[in-house]
Amino acid sequence: MSSLELQEKIGYKFKDETLLNRALTHSSYIKEKNEGCGKNNERLEFLGDAFFDAIVSEELFRRLDKVEEGKLTKLRAIIVCEKSLACHGRQVDIGEHIYIGKGEECTGGRNRDSLLADAMEAVIGAVFLDGGYEAAKGVVLRTFSSRIDDAVNDKLNTDYKTELQEKMQAQGGSSTEISYIIEKEEGPDHDKTFYVGLLCGGKKVGSGLGKSKKEAEQSAAKEALERGVSYCTLKE
Repeated sequence: MSSLELQEKIGYKFKDETLLNRALTHSSYIKEKNEGCGKNNERLEFLGDAFFDAIVSEELFRRLDKVEEGKLTKLRAIIVCEKSLACHGRQVDIGEHIYIGKGEECTGGRNRDSLLADAMEAVIGAVFLDGGYEAAKGVVLRTFSSRIDDAVNDKLNTDYKTELQEKMQAQGGSSTEISYIIEKEEGPDHDKTFYVGLLCGGKKVGSGLGKSKKEAEQSAAKEALERGVSYCTLKE
């Protein structure tokens, strides 16, 4: 893929594309090429990590003016964590653009959370060097807008499985059996993706995927809720 596609997805056009190329260069690629360590993305990752934290902190501080420091810290941690970075990295297909070594490629590195998260931070660092703080802020707020909005609206810790169960019970369906079935698993043992189907009263009402069974089940319950499944619809 052309790096132009990635630039379009993050909404920023680099003046110096060598910065972007370095942000997308994993250390395994450099080692295979026997080039200097300074040519990988680790230094840019260090820089991006700092500005990512600062941008998210500023946004939460501005939008949650009545929330205490402890809660702000917890919300920021959820937004800037590896899982969040990797998730949004996948949304912009950053894995397709990363330069990695053949060994890393063979072991699924292009889709590994840690590698994707590091690349996202490196890209943020590269944007800062290329366009300054406001440019980096724009990329972060566009790319992570849904995550930040969920944090502001206190939706990041929702237990969708419990919410679905309570909804069914409230509607008179306490006897309705809810079960989660693993439909398939993909990937090596260290980087599996689980696909789960959600059954209510024997009827499939949702499906989800995740890097763990628990995450996949939560995803399936969320889909069922978003589709408006209810005790009444199961009886139709």
